[in-house]
Amino acid sequence: MTDVSSPEDVHDVKTAETRRPGPVSQVLALFRNTWRTLTSMGTALVLLFLLALGAIPGALLPQRSLNAGKVDEYLAQHPTIGPWLDKVQAFSVFSSFWFTSIYVLLFISLVGCLTPRMLEHIRSLRAVPVPAPRNLARLPKHAEATVPGEPDAVAERIAKRLKGWRQTTRKIDDGGREITEISSEKGYLREFGNIVFHFSLLGLLVAIAFGKMFGYEGNVIVIADGGPGFCSASPAAFDSFRAGNVVDGTALHPSCLRVHDFDARYLPSGQATAFAANIDYQDGADLVSGTWRPYRLEVNHPLRLGGERIYLQGHGYAPTFTVTFPNGQTRTSTVQWKPENALTMLSSGVVRVDPPGGSYPGDRERRKHQIAIQGLFAPTAELDGKLLSSSFPAMNAPAVAIDIYRGDTGLDSGKPQSLFSLDPSLIEQKRLTKQARVNLKAGEQTKLDDGTVIRFDGAVPFINVQVSHDPAQAWVLVFALTMMAGLLVSLVVRRRRVWIRIVSAEAGTVNVELGGLARTDNSGWGDEFEKLTERLIEDKR
Repeated sequence: MTDVSSPEDVHDVKTAETRRPGPVSQVLALFRNTWRTLTSMGTALVLLFLLALGAIPGALLPQRSLNAGKVDEYLAQHPTIGPWLDKVQAFSVFSSFWFTSIYVLLFISLVGCLTPRMLEHIRSLRAVPVPAPRNLARLPKHAEATVPGEPDAVAERIAKRLKGWRQTTRKIDDGGREITEISSEKGYLREFGNIVFHFSLLGLLVAIAFGKMFGYEGNVIVIADGGPGFCSASPAAFDSFRAGNVVDGTALHPSCLRVHDFDARYLPSGQATAFAANIDYQDGADLVSGTWRPYRLEVNHPLRLGGERIYLQGHGYAPTFTVTFPNGQTRTSTVQWKPENALTMLSSGVVRVDPPGGSYPGDRERRKHQIAIQGLFAPTAELDGKLLSSSFPAMNAPAVAIDIYRGDTGLDSGKPQSLFSLDPSLIEQKRLTKQARVNLKAGEQTKLDDGTVIRFDGAVPFINVQVSHDPAQAWVLVFALTMMAGLLVSLVVRRRRVWIRIVSAEAGTVNVELGGLARTDNSGWGDEFEKLTERLIEDKR
């Protein structure tokens, strides 16, 4: 049996094949639909929510850019979940691929969403108010009145009383009867405030990204009371340094500071009420002339130099030990110790002392006689039996409880070590051997079996200084303020439309018909329309 197709069927098949979109058209359609979805306000809100949600791990988990040691400690304590979090870059959230992707997509979404809205708003500002509906009585707000006067005079008077409204007057010929219509509208600032808010949000995102790319932040501990001070010309001068993606550390603003003294005030309970450090600093031409300028550095009152801000972040104590070796040569070392208790400033740390050159024959023998002092420091000592604790954060009665080791402290190994603790492997390998465990007050000393004397000389305060450079900080403030201003305007200003139709009546009078429409918030529009109607039709020339 033969299937015979008619010419019409063949034509329909060819037409369908012609109308079927090709690969290029399908790709363009997919791109167009994806772009429309991405640039919708709903998508922008979802991305903004995801950005806030993605920042939560950055606040709860330690970040490598701030404290790599804390990250290593977290990984050691959480061997199961830690590596998985590391794989998804949870310890470097703000530079992770997924956080950056959300950030970029939000930026693109806002640009694509706001640009058409801004163009539409500009067109609406240039357009005249729309003509009045045919039947004003169907509007939510309506009023009629008969007032004395001529149509043109009444229309001119009403137009003058619509001060602050965008308006236009039209003449309409209704079968030989002339009708005057006034179309008026106000509240355009609402949409303007909305656009300002969203563009300011966009600008804020750009400013923050710019600051992260071109900014840097470094932390350093500076010992007071004659300490060596600090100069910020190189990242190597900092204890920790976080640079932006395009900062290589070669163009830091050079400045120097030294700390005279540290002033802290405490309540009887030990709670701190104020911190301040009296410092001297050099900047710009001062570095050439050698001039030092005084400044009182306080919490939340940074020193601003050449775009950098120098903050007082924290404080602690640096015990001083003097080691007298058997040949009579001495070494004095002052090293900061880490506060373990913020309320009492009980601190822990270690001091490594290398014998002076010539004290022992050969470097090998010298390394066998290095001294390591590890223990606790109490600014106001309190002994419970032989256990040392601190009863107050001020340095009223300083004392230490220390273990003294002799041997190879690892100073010559080139291997990085913790500033606040000894490498336990050195003790396990017997390269360091414990010689004594003692409690010492300021000025007291102890003597080892080979004649080496260790004296505790007291302690001096140190401050933790943060040097921060953010070239976009001022713009962040500007955009934050304009965001708040735009939001306030969009919440306060309301869109309103009013149409007035003026028709001649009996001799010497005209009929005035008003219709009102609230385009946004309807609350209070009833009372507002009644007051407006009363003001417009009031017979007061």
